[in-house]
Amino acid sequence: MDVTFVILAYALPFMLLVAAYFIGSHLEARHYQSIEARESQYLHLPLLTFDDADGQFPINEEYDNARMVNGSVVISVDRFKQFLAALRNFFGGRIGAYETLLDRGRREAILRMKECAGDASVIVNFRIETSTLGGKGGQSLGTVEVHAYGTAVDARPPSHEIHAESP
Repeated sequence: MDVTFVILAYALPFMLLVAAYFIGSHLEARHYQSIEARESQYLHLPLLTFDDADGQFPINEEYDNARMVNGSVVISVDRFKQFLAALRNFFGGRIGAYETLLDRGRREAILRMKECAGDASVIVNFRIETSTLGGKGGQSLGTVEVHAYGTAVDARPPSHEIHAESP
């Protein structure tokens, strides 16, 4: 058997997987750093998810300028993590690569939605949706779309009109 054939058939795919692991880990770490830095900028903008039969907001403020805001992201894992996830899926168990994929996707979509909100005081009726993007034959590519949406409103203190008493 030719040595060149052995190298191309076995060593090259292995080296590509190892390179994908290191490059993917580096890019994922940079993305997490970016997310954490941007999250600290938007700590002042709360998200509220509630179901109230009366249709009243759960805090005692009046609201102006309600507008729909959304943020979405399509995100994928690297080939090495896809390879490991396929093995884990075959044998069963928790797939950590996909957990970090969903975590990064959710956090990024929420940040994009908050960036869209501008100077709003609060985002109410917050919702988040996820969907997987598949390849041929319904096989997953390790890619998800995450969409976050809600209603951004500007809150102002409640107006308490003082009426003079009649004599």
